[in-house]
This record gives sequence, C-alpha cells and structure tokens, in this order.
Amino acid sequence: MEKPSQKPARAHFSSGPCAKRPGWSAAGLSTETLGRSHRSSVGKARLKEAIDKTRAILGVPTDYRIGIVPASDTGAYEMAMWTMLGARPVTALAWESFGEGWVTDAVKQLKIEPTVVKAAYGELPDLAAVDMAHDILFTWNGTTSGVRVPNGDWIAEDREGLTLCDATSAAFAQDLPWAKLDVVTYSWQKVLGGEAQHGILTLSPRAVERLESYTPPWPLPKIFRLTKGGKLIEGIFEGATINTPSMLCVEDYVDALDWATSVGGLSALMGRANRNLGVLEAWVAKTGWVDFLAIGEEIRSNTSVCLSIVDGRFAALEAADQRAFVKRMEKALGAEDVALDFGGYRDAPPGLRIWCGATVEAADLEALTPWLDWAFETEIAAL
Repeated sequence: MEKPSQKPARAHFSSGPCAKRPGWSAAGLSTETLGRSHRSSVGKARLKEAIDKTRAILGVPTDYRIGIVPASDTGAYEMAMWTMLGARPVTALAWESFGEGWVTDAVKQLKIEPTVVKAAYGELPDLAAVDMAHDILFTWNGTTSGVRVPNGDWIAEDREGLTLCDATSAAFAQDLPWAKLDVVTYSWQKVLGGEAQHGILTLSPRAVERLESYTPPWPLPKIFRLTKGGKLIEGIFEGATINTPSMLCVEDYVDALDWATSVGGLSALMGRANRNLGVLEAWVAKTGWVDFLAIGEEIRSNTSVCLSIVDGRFAALEAADQRAFVKRMEKALGAEDVALDFGGYRDAPPGLRIWCGATVEAADLEALTPWLDWAFETEIAAL
C-alpha cells in the first residue's frame, strides 16, 4: 500500500494524559499564582475559581460539593471508597481494567466481601440486576475497553445505597445524570487535556450524610480524611486542598475550562467527541480488518475508542505476537510523526485505542485513518 501523503496536524492520540486543547501554549498560562502559596489569597481564589467553573460547565447541582484532591482520579475514588464503604453491602461492577482495580481494593484491602458482577472486555454486565440497597462501585466509561453505560436509567432514584462513579474518561464528553450519582470522580488529564496528579471529588448530599454519620473500621491516611469531629471539612470544597497542589497544573486546568466555555460549554464538548467518534465509525464501516471492541453501538465510548483487529491472519497469531504486531504499528506511525500512544491497554485484548475526546480535532482523525490502513497492511505483509 502506498504511504499516505497527508499527516494529522497533531499526532497525540493518547488516552491519558490526553491531547492539549487546540491552540494551547504554555506561554498562554497565567503566572499570577506561580511561586505563591496555595494558601495565599490569590492561590485560594484560583482554586475556588477552578471549582466554580467546573460546576458551571458540568452542570453540577448547587448542593453537591466539588473538591480538588491529590493523586488523580485514583486518589479521588480511593478516598471515597475508604471513607464511605462498609456501612452497608456493596456491589462492584467491572468490565475493564480500572473497574477490576476497584474490585481488588474492595476485596483485598478493605476486605468488605462485595458482590462482584463482571463482564468481558467489550460487554456490560446486567445493570438491571444490581441491588439498589447496596453501595455500587462502577466506571461510567471503561477507559481500557471503550465500553460505557448508555444512561442512568438503571439507577433507582429511591435507592438506599450510594453510587460511586468513576467518570474519569466520561466527564466533559458524556451526559452524567447527577441526581443518580452520589460520588463522581475524574482527573484533569482526560477530556480537557489537563495535567496529571490532580483529581476531582464530587459529593451529593447523601454522600456527605454518609461521611458525617459513619466511621469506617480501618485507619485512614491523612490525605483521605474528609471529616473532622464528625463534620465535613468544608474548606476542602472551597479551595483549601488537603495537600499542596501544583499551581501550574491549576492554571492549566483553568485555561482548559476557559477554552471549554469559549467553544460552547458541555454540549459543544460532547458534540466534538461525538463527531470524532463518527470519523472512526465511518472508517470502520468500510474497513475489513478492524472493528469496535464494544459489542453494541449504544455502549460504544466516544472518548477512549478501543478497536479490535479482526483480520484472520492477525487472529491466527499468539497473543504475545499480536501485541508485538500492534507495537510495530505504533512504532512505524510514531516514526512518521503521525500517531503516538494509540496501542490498546496492556490488560485489554490486543488492539488499538484511539482517544477521541474534545481536545482532538476531527480533521486529525480523518488524516489518521489512511495511515492506520498503511501500517496494518505493511505489518501484515511482513508476516
């Protein structure tokens, strides 16, 4: 196959950290808070600004708390698990690697013996069978499988338990039904293309009530402690972070939030991600060697798009050889400065994972697909 002539303007298709917003430049970031204490008036004001702009863009209800916490989405979700679980039975849902991680922590670290409901990569478990009297652990969008829950209809409004939702690759690209979610976590490094190591923890009034009425039986590290004297530490949700944040990362997050507002807010961000997915859908529809890992259009992610190589010659290879094949495709397109970091996650079936979040341009995906064909045909011919 002849090598394509047109290249994407940006070769960044990683699923985290993800592409920066179009037109981003470090020179465009405010330096007002740099070199200043996060406890200074200017530092606290910027952290509060980040929280307020997050609420405005995502449409978070006014009675929900939003806090900036350490250790990315993982830190935010672990914080919720360690401080809230154990009060009632738990159901943990897993259909990809990060959901499996929450199951492992619940079983091996907290030892709470949850009901574990699993599905294979590409599928969803039976959500209608989930007991709403339980606390529920789940990912909204499986970053490593490209499978998302289609909506929140399966979550009862009169549920007894709490819903703890890992939304790290869904927030800002998919519609989150806040009334159905009690804990929502994400990191800055996904849909808005922010920097890593900072997480967002969003709590419903029901989650706050749990924190103030329940004390877990295990010791809590300092960075997990959300209450003092039986009351929520409100300062955490007003910009007084538990530990020292990077103010450079905060400035970058505020810049991304301002960009999100400038392009039209949440609906525009979701529209950008949907259009990006549409580019790959059109390509897959006419391409014989590739298909979506997600079994069903209604559960197909519009951010972390995972693809299976379905060509029979590839399928005949051993799993290790399949992974090596994909690595060679990555290396070839990386050397051409066409696509970086688009291989599937290490625990997922061998295949491709192409980020389609709001900071990616549809034109770059359109330019990418002929190169994917070229890389595949080149490698398959070499077998």
